[in-house]
Amino acid sequence: MNLLLGCNHPSFTLPWRTLLAHLVALHLLHLGSAQLRVVAPSLPVTAVVGQDVVLRCHLCPCKNAWNSDIRWVQHRSSGLVHHYQNGVDLEQMEEYKGRTELLRNGLSDGNLDLRITAVSSSDSGSYSCAVQDGDGYAEAVVNLEVSDPFSEIVHPWKVALAVVITILLGSFAVIIVFLHRKQVALSRELSESFQPLPPPKSL
Repeated sequence: MNLLLGCNHPSFTLPWRTLLAHLVALHLLHLGSAQLRVVAPSLPVTAVVGQDVVLRCHLCPCKNAWNSDIRWVQHRSSGLVHHYQNGVDLEQMEEYKGRTELLRNGLSDGNLDLRITAVSSSDSGSYSCAVQDGDGYAEAVVNLEVSDPFSEIVHPWKVALAVVITILLGSFAVIIVFLHRKQVALSRELSESFQPLPPPKSL
């Protein structure tokens, strides 16, 4: 079988085996482009100790994830932070019990967002969002950075500045007290040295 291509150009033939190979390659390329993927933000999620935080990721292409197997895994310990399967929350690490929630209102749109409440410094690190849907599997990584403002290192110049301010305030208070006492003593001396004028003599 030969195929005639072109119009008003010299004709050439394309063997049917070559054409079939091209069609198969295009079909495989189309299938590959539709493979299940999980997309996560490239920037880390930041939070302060005690805050609630949401780790976000979603399916691409967008599809309903209600019947999927969704696992959030902490890289540091390789433990299950949250495990959801077919509408049911399953086992998880002890330290996350009662602190996580898969936001189900977004599952129909392919969102796999996980809320962690009252985060601590130990929650910092990388998390995998893994999805098993039929024969398809995909995962993405979300990074969480939790800061503790009360544990930050105090710079030496801040300590020195605080000491100087304390000394100045203390010195100012001492001067005020000294001046006040001196004024009181001076007033007492003036009152003691004051001699009232004698009453006028009557004629």
